[in-house]
Amino acid sequence: MWIFYAIAALVVILDQLTKWLVVQYMELAESIEIIPNLLYITSHRNRGAAWGILQGQMWFFYIVTVVVVAALVFYLHRHAKGKVLLGTSIGFMLGGAIGNFIDRLFRKEVVDFVNTYIGSYNFPIFNVADAALTVGVVLLFIEMLREEWQAKKEKKNGTTA
Repeated sequence: MWIFYAIAALVVILDQLTKWLVVQYMELAESIEIIPNLLYITSHRNRGAAWGILQGQMWFFYIVTVVVVAALVFYLHRHAKGKVLLGTSIGFMLGGAIGNFIDRLFRKEVVDFVNTYIGSYNFPIFNVADAALTVGVVLLFIEMLREEWQAKKEKKNGTTA
């Protein structure tokens, strides 16, 4: 179980370190080209959620994050024993939620900096915590599909786990 908390801790450390570097060494709105027309490091701040929704609603984010973190910890202890993919997905989501919560709590805004272009589309700027949340959700989806396939296979074979 500790390994899943270690994943969350590594996400938080990497997230906060990268945000600190951006805040310390870049001006707001400054952009550094990494891969032309694809990837830039752009110093950006967000007082809302994804795509800038719910701007300035910090009280809402505090409440939601506390509830989400509590639910993730509960679910980790209740359902992830012996399930590496499930525990890993929860670890990523937990680290991502805590990383952005730290920003909201201490900065009153979230530091974003990964700026990508998909063709001519400028994807919303994000950070390590956002990426970890996304990876966690994708891994959770894969785990759910895997469990469904396993259940169908056991039903077909007349066995149960």
